[in-house]
Amino acid sequence: MLIENNLDNLIKGVMQHGPNILERCVANPIELEQYLTRIDQERLDYPVIKTEIDRNNWFIPNDYKQMDILDWLYNQCPTVEIKQRVTEELKLFAKNDMIPVLKTMKYVVDTLRKNNIVWGVGRGSSVSSYVLYLVGIHKIDSIKYNLPIEEFFKGDQNG
Repeated sequence: MLIENNLDNLIKGVMQHGPNILERCVANPIELEQYLTRIDQERLDYPVIKTEIDRNNWFIPNDYKQMDILDWLYNQCPTVEIKQRVTEELKLFAKNDMIPVLKTMKYVVDTLRKNNIVWGVGRGSSVSSYVLYLVGIHKIDSIKYNLPIEEFFKGDQNG
């Protein structure tokens, strides 16, 4: 539950302090909780300034920075229907410059799995994304439950 409720802070911490912080903290749940609390407090103490984010320079291992996430996702598609849905979603991810985010999320999920850390089944509009389901962010099959991708990109006027 700690990871599920603090996933945003965990991702922010990895982007801010590099991937080693994740590996160090997952080995010690008390340190992880303290770290997530500190990240949360940092966010509250400082105003969020709207700036352009360079998603290509986040602190994730080079294997993940250089991976062909699109190819990896397409290799996870067992049917034409699923491949069409993934293609539709990837157009929206690309339009919103979120392909680097997918690589970062894959790294975070892989690290959690490697360290046998359990996270939630999913929450909010993210469960309407089949791509996020494939990456492992959540465990809700949006195709099975007929959830429209527009729900995830509802802030996107053209989504």
